[in-house]
Amino acid sequence: MSIVELPKQESLHDDGGIQSYRRGRSARAWHWTAGSGMALVLLATMHIVAQHFIVHQKGGLRTYSEVLTYVANPVIFVLEAGFLLAVTIHAMLGIRGVLHDLDLSSKTKRRVDAGMWIVGTLTVAYGMALLITLAIRS
Repeated sequence: MSIVELPKQESLHDDGGIQSYRRGRSARAWHWTAGSGMALVLLATMHIVAQHFIVHQKGGLRTYSEVLTYVANPVIFVLEAGFLLAVTIHAMLGIRGVLHDLDLSSKTKRRVDAGMWIVGTLTVAYGMALLITLAIRS
């Protein structure tokens, strides 16, 4: 074998595709974590600038009525909803990653995954209910 040639790797499907499925699932979680992290950089920057630097003449804080008017803008509503979604996805995947690093059993890992889905879904639902309520009140 020359330096350029690489040894043949065994197929990932030797055990019925289970190993490739696990690697694929792990890779997807990593991609979602990285993607939500990049979205957070953009959305958190926009949120902080809009909420604190644009209203610097008032000490960096909006009044309740100003927040209602601000959230009623459809573009701002979508940005804040995206921020909520990105924060929740990133947080749930981060907690999942930490718990999976504890070398839990497969059954416990599935329970952790289900729990993160439930908590994440409830968090987004509650946050969207609050955001919609604020948008309606303007």
